[in-house]
Amino acid sequence: CFISSMANSIYDFEVTTLEGKPVKLSAYKGKVLLIVNIASKCGYTPQLGGLEHLYETYKAQGFEVLGFPSNDFHQEPKNGDAIGEFCSRNYGVQFPVMEKGPVKGNNAQPLFNYLAENARMMGFKNYPKWNFYKYLINRNGKVVDYFVTLTDPKSAKITDSIEKCLAQKAVDN
Repeated sequence: CFISSMANSIYDFEVTTLEGKPVKLSAYKGKVLLIVNIASKCGYTPQLGGLEHLYETYKAQGFEVLGFPSNDFHQEPKNGDAIGEFCSRNYGVQFPVMEKGPVKGNNAQPLFNYLAENARMMGFKNYPKWNFYKYLINRNGKVVDYFVTLTDPKSAKITDSIEKCLAQKAVDN
């Protein structure tokens, strides 16, 4: 992984799946992504169903949801396959869910440092304030918007932003 200040886009990062397999985010080049920190024991956990709905609705147009479980807010006690099993059994989740890890502050995994740096709010790094914080990434791998926990995945605010990104073509760098 690269240090966030050296990264040009999310494509400079590699993450790990729940199964322990490395995934270069460059594999998602040209797609619109919604990157979300998730947890199984949170009052907002039902948003997994809404995220899956978004995934199913837009995936044919080049859209992906990537879930990143985290226990930063003490609401993800599960590990590995137990997380994936919970998500699919209770919410029908088929979008990729990555390895559990930190998403905020000095201990955040490199991807979330990059997201926080590139979604600044009032000059400050914009780390997730709670579970189900959402970052929208355009087809060029750049952060174009973020949505706080309270923003329902099926809200017009999110769907309009996704549709706007999907309508734009990727630019070769």
